[in-house]
Amino acid sequence: MSKFLDDKNVRIKKRTKTKVIISSILIGISIILSLAARMCQDFAQWYSTHIYPVWVETVGRAMGYFPFSVSEVLLYLMILIFLVSGAQLLIRRIRKKLKKEEGYGWLCNVFLAVGVLFFLYVVNCGVNYHRDSFSETSGIQADEYSIEELKEVCVWLTEEVNQYSNAVERNQEGTMELEVSTEEQAVTAMQKLGETYPELKGYYPKPKGLLNSWILSIQNLSGVYSPFTIEANYNQAMTDYNIPFTICHELSHLRGFMQEQEANFIAFLACRESEEATFQYSGNMLGWIHCMNVLYKVDYDAWEEVRGELSAKAETDLQANHEFWARYDGTVAEVSNKVNDTYLKANGQKDGVKSYNRMVDLIVAYKRDRVN
Repeated sequence: MSKFLDDKNVRIKKRTKTKVIISSILIGISIILSLAARMCQDFAQWYSTHIYPVWVETVGRAMGYFPFSVSEVLLYLMILIFLVSGAQLLIRRIRKKLKKEEGYGWLCNVFLAVGVLFFLYVVNCGVNYHRDSFSETSGIQADEYSIEELKEVCVWLTEEVNQYSNAVERNQEGTMELEVSTEEQAVTAMQKLGETYPELKGYYPKPKGLLNSWILSIQNLSGVYSPFTIEANYNQAMTDYNIPFTICHELSHLRGFMQEQEANFIAFLACRESEEATFQYSGNMLGWIHCMNVLYKVDYDAWEEVRGELSAKAETDLQANHEFWARYDGTVAEVSNKVNDTYLKANGQKDGVKSYNRMVDLIVAYKRDRVN
């Protein structure tokens, strides 16, 4: 019996040692890749266009066979396993039955999980932050513009929003109602945009709404890209006009464009290229909101003049959207915003959350150069 226990302890020690070694190797590789991407943009560009698409084609395609968000389910399972195993260790310790090897083994499992997650983040997301920007590859370069030019863009978008506000389906409350094939239409819109911008060509896995969208709503998030499963996830509970734009935004990350302002701009273009009125409405509405927010800051009188031209139907959607997010305002949303701000700055977006508004610069440049 003693020999059996000794052999078992030896096996446990070997397994824990192996886990530590594997996790250390993964973390080491991740750090090397991150530093290489930060120090050499050419490497990040090469990786994003040659290696990352392989993960999308394999892992992303495999995850696409599941009708639900795999990352969401894995998150719940991971939390459950962590809590249950931790509680078991705590109980055994209280009863003074906890062996040193058990506690060490539990910590090694956590360390291994951290190593795997960090590695997946870097290879499927982190390196891509340092690649060439979409504005550079597409030739749409943000430049200085006057307040009058910004106002003209806002007027243009107001006209677009008003036009498509009459073309979408609406429910009894008067708010826009989506069709059931939105996810497929989003993939089609991105693929069509890829015909104009080759850097957006490639396979797009099916985007997925979360089973429990509350987890995003409480953080004031409309969508999230999961680098661990290479999935584009979105908040199904939010006001419908947000959804087409949000899905296209998250799908743009699957082409390696991680900068948020560029993902917003790509989503704007994809929605405008779509033949579906719901996408046209969604893209123009979100573009309108961003541009009008900037106009409000620089010229209130011009903002007030343009704001008064928005159609009553669009006003109904904006009010519904305001009421939805107001339900989730609170400490969690504030903390989430600060965490997101820190995350963006850590990945080279010096303006943090403010970088979302730089989408306006690209829209103005796009309107100036490519829209009659």
